[in-house]
Amino acid sequence: MDDKGRMAMPARYREGIVEYSGGKVVITIDIEERCLLLYLLPDWEPIEKKLSALPSFNKMARRVQRLIIGHATEVEMDTNGRFMIPAPLRQYAVLEKRIVLVGQGNKFEIWSQNNWQSSRETWLEETSFEAEEAIPEDLRSISL
Repeated sequence: MDDKGRMAMPARYREGIVEYSGGKVVITIDIEERCLLLYLLPDWEPIEKKLSALPSFNKMARRVQRLIIGHATEVEMDTNGRFMIPAPLRQYAVLEKRIVLVGQGNKFEIWSQNNWQSSRETWLEETSFEAEEAIPEDLRSISL
């Protein structure tokens, strides 16, 4: 990430992003980890619609709406393949010069390098697949 808060999208994704979303993405916060979520605009729109449809009198639903939709910011990739990450989002995820982009299927996660390394090490240490009941039913049917 540069001094102005711009991150460069890896070259191998740039053309696909332009073709699929016109270079437009939405960046918001992850409410479970100190990282950001980056969605291509067409992938974000149905998520936003579902979140907006949650009942406003449900306390947890309102909290999720306020945090995820409230932080959602649409940005556009420039001709050099960079996105400007707004300052409040950079502060939330503690982003500095060294960042990590993690592909997650329909989105990317943006992590500070330090937070990513620390979290990854914790997850690897905590992961114990010895007890079959520790594996959720949905994961048991996946062959890796």
